Amino acid sequence: MNTKPKILVFSTEKISDPAIDLAGLLKKHYPFTVYTISVPCSSCIKPRWIMHAFEKGFDGVFIAADGTDCSFGESCVAKTSGLVAATHGLMREKGLKPSKLKMAAICSVCADPFVAQITNLMKELEKDNSL
Repeated sequence: MNTKPKILVFSTEKISDPAIDLAGLLKKHYPFTVYTISVPCSSCIKPRWIMHAFEKGFDGVFIAADGTDCSFGESCVAKTSGLVAATHGLMREKGLKPSKLKMAAICSVCADPFVAQITNLMKELEKDNSL
């Protein structure tokens, strides 16, 4: 039986996807219950997409954000942070802990930071599920 929490990762095609691929190539280990969806820019993610993930049984959502490297605009970080804040509000309204949604800038060579972020989120989710 699968007892590991399921995490949905929104990653970006040109910035964080290569880091996730690199983690695999380097045989970095992270839980098999991590699923990814690629988007052009992290600021295009909609709060309703994140809420839909929770409705469909995901225990956590991680946004591998573009950071300042985004080719779509300098305001990417601010927009992505704003959508995370708005989603945290929606989560509170639905009785979900905002800690189930995390965001971090992951650049194209950040395999280790990606694995660390996912591992930390997984541990936090496992701790919450054991209570």
